[in-house]
Formats: sequence, structure tokens, C-alpha cells
Amino acid sequence: MKSINLPNQAAELATTWRSTIIGQAAGANVKVLRMDGSVYPDEAHDFDEALLVIDGQMNLDIAGAITAVRAGEVFIVPAGIAHGVAAGSHGTLVIIDR
Repeated sequence: MKSINLPNQAAELATTWRSTIIGQAAGANVKVLRMDGSVYPDEAHDFDEALLVIDGQMNLDIAGAITAVRAGEVFIVPAGIAHGVAAGSHGTLVIIDR
């Protein structure tokens, strides 16, 4: 077992907005990705999804309402809710899902 530096892990990813699984905990996937300021289209899941901003800011778009999620904050999107990311989002994002 070892610690993982999340910003470094995200910086090593070849492509933005493509998450990589860095581990599992209690049956959930823990993923990291790098945001680059571009828009990410709406999606919905049949499970709750936790979006934890490590550094930077994510501009979460739910039905046209933008919520700024800042470094150190987490937003839990309930199952079945369509959500996307608006322009200007940047930094390191951790996703916890199944």
C-alpha cells in the first residue's frame, strides 16, 4: 500500500476528461481525471456519483443551473440526474462511483 499524489496522477494522464481508476474502496471505484476548461456533455448514471475537486474548480451543470464546486469541495449527484460540466472547469477531479 502506498499513498497517491492525485494532482501528479492526473497530470500524467495523456487525455483530459478521461478518468483512470486508481483503486477501489467499499465496492466503489475511485477515479482521477484532469479538467482542461472545455465542456463535458451531459450524462446520467443508475448510481450516485461523488465529484471531489482536489484543485481548481468544476462548474457543474445540472439542467442549466451552474454550481461552482471548488477545491476541497464534493458534490454528490443522485442516481438518474443528468449532469455535465460547463466551460472554465480546470484542475484535478476525483470521481467515486461504482
